[in-house]
Amino acid sequence: MNRQEKDVKRMLVGNRMGDRRKWREMAGKEYNIYTPIAILVIVIIWYFAAHMVNNVFIFPYIESIFEALYKAVTDLYVIRNIAITMRRVMTGVFYAVLIGLPIGIFMGYSKVIMRTMAPFINSFRQIPIMSLVPLSIVWFGLGDGPTIFMIAFSGVFTIILNTVAGVQEISKDYYNAAKSMGANSVDIIKDIVAPGALPGVITGIRLAIGMGWMSVI
Repeated sequence: MNRQEKDVKRMLVGNRMGDRRKWREMAGKEYNIYTPIAILVIVIIWYFAAHMVNNVFIFPYIESIFEALYKAVTDLYVIRNIAITMRRVMTGVFYAVLIGLPIGIFMGYSKVIMRTMAPFINSFRQIPIMSLVPLSIVWFGLGDGPTIFMIAFSGVFTIILNTVAGVQEISKDYYNAAKSMGANSVDIIKDIVAPGALPGVITGIRLAIGMGWMSVI
């Protein structure tokens, strides 16, 4: 096994065992049952602990936090800024999907493209997102440009990796059946690869949205 094949295998294994597994665990049945209970327990502990400390500068009261939260969500200025942030996140994720989806589909479908692109993908996705702040300002100026670029950059690799994993999970029987009926590569990508990769694509988009919120500056 040469170096490129090892990079490809490492990328796919890390993706399958990492992000997608964590998301599936969070989306399991127990997540919806126990999370509200855990939140309630935290609120109760916080209430009594804050009153025992009795110092709002060290440990604010939970009722004060809820009051501030209510004022924030009813303030039009805050709502407007939340809307601006959501627009930036959705725009960045849109560009990430626009770039990452076709790359992931072709990498998952073609071993040649996979071996060609995998070293570059593995290299670029190791770049710390915060190191791109000065360059993004130089490239796009002040305003929405740098933020959208960083959101797209942080999400594009997640979409690529999950799309690749989704494509490679498609059974070979579908390819063989389509080829036996005279389908060409375009038909296979359009009718088999794209629909079959949707679970991986959706997982990638969900994770990209979460990473986009972490990249908002």
